Amino acid sequence: MASMKFVVKYFPEIVIKSKPVRRRFVGQLVENLRAVLRDIDSDVVVKRSWDKLQIESQGDDAATHARLVDAMRHAPGITYILEVSEYPLPALENMIDKVLPVFGERLQGRTFAVRCKRTGSHAFTSMDVEREVGGALLASTGAAAVRLRDPEVTVDLEISKQTFYVVNRRHRGLGGYPVGSIDPVLSLISGGFDSPVASYLTMKRGMRTHFLFFNLGGRDHEIGVKEVALYLWQKYGCKQRVLFISVPFEEVMAELLVKVENSQMGVILKRMMLRVGERLARELEIDALVTGECVAQVSSQTLRNLSVIDEVTDTLVLRPLIASDKEDIVRMATAIGTEKFAANMPEYCGVISVNPTTRARLGRVQAQEQRFDMAILERAIADSRRTRIDQLAQEAMERVDVEVLSIPLAESTIVDIRHPEEEELAPLRVQVPVLKIPFYELYRRAGDLSPGRTYMLYCGKGVMSRLHASYLLEAGALQVKVYAP
Repeated sequence: MASMKFVVKYFPEIVIKSKPVRRRFVGQLVENLRAVLRDIDSDVVVKRSWDKLQIESQGDDAATHARLVDAMRHAPGITYILEVSEYPLPALENMIDKVLPVFGERLQGRTFAVRCKRTGSHAFTSMDVEREVGGALLASTGAAAVRLRDPEVTVDLEISKQTFYVVNRRHRGLGGYPVGSIDPVLSLISGGFDSPVASYLTMKRGMRTHFLFFNLGGRDHEIGVKEVALYLWQKYGCKQRVLFISVPFEEVMAELLVKVENSQMGVILKRMMLRVGERLARELEIDALVTGECVAQVSSQTLRNLSVIDEVTDTLVLRPLIASDKEDIVRMATAIGTEKFAANMPEYCGVISVNPTTRARLGRVQAQEQRFDMAILERAIADSRRTRIDQLAQEAMERVDVEVLSIPLAESTIVDIRHPEEEELAPLRVQVPVLKIPFYELYRRAGDLSPGRTYMLYCGKGVMSRLHASYLLEAGALQVKVYAP
């Protein structure tokens, strides 16, 4: 069986670190890649060297290939993933024999340039390789011409000591640092556009990101936020162990509505959230909180208000989006796959001020807080639920008995709830009808499903399907099972 080989190039900021730090970062990247790639190919091999990683898989089908590339593209710490053919280093004049089978057809009628990166001691230079191979390709193919600037096709070659690589295809990675290589943070996530993007940015920068949710809107909103947190973790979290913490804040909100001036409620609500975040972060030995706030996007996010909000805590508050435009945030949400969650998030009633202050005064805010019964905040902290994010589905299944089957039932319909990108990589092929309803739309479209029919939810990893099956069964409207082949 032919194997697939990849060369992984480190993020440039890793390369310039000191030797001990570089080793630690690369070690974390190796650990992360082994964790995510072994879900796709249990025998995958990850070899580390000073300037790159080498990945080898014995799977040779297109679906496995696509899933491996996709997993590496979403693992922070990588600049490029190169699909390569690997050979013992041939003589300069024989290199064309390895290059021609890969690029011969691609060059027909097109301009090209040869680029060679070389490490080690050789009797030739990189420019010698480029001239030799370029001339041979021009003579042996129907290429239009060599064009060194803006060629239509770039022939990438790499030489590492006595190994010769022909790069079949190059994929851009996320960049950033490997998740887990930087200290952890606790991200306040609400499920809109901003906080998921902020959480993604801290994950991309190498921070193991735990999720903190303040439930103002009941069960449906909580389900929606769990979905987006789970999506981010599965896509970018590299299987790092993180918590999803849910804090019931309905009573806190009710107390604010009764005891606090309307104009001050937004600022004081944020201060209450930071109080809780600080307590939980201290218990978890986490040094920083993360929010999705950016300057002047809403009334509570003026510089004066943010200053008053931050006064309540000594914990560092990170705001990755602080100077971002809303259009840029939405664009990034679309790129990372969380825009659909925000668009489909169940609406909830929050603390809405009629004339919110934009220039809060600390003394006035503190005076208003004296009217607030802090025992309510203590109860919210005591009643908070901490769940490992990979066990969210198990927690839901403990409330409701969900049947999990490895084969489709006759007369059933499978509901493929995967993200469209994941579904395209590995289409589901079964002998029963299949509906494609992404999990972020399932809440809204569940009413369209027939109560008299059995539906089997499928999501690939089995976590999201179990989570949704539990909630749909709890609602009592549908006959739902989980399909986990």
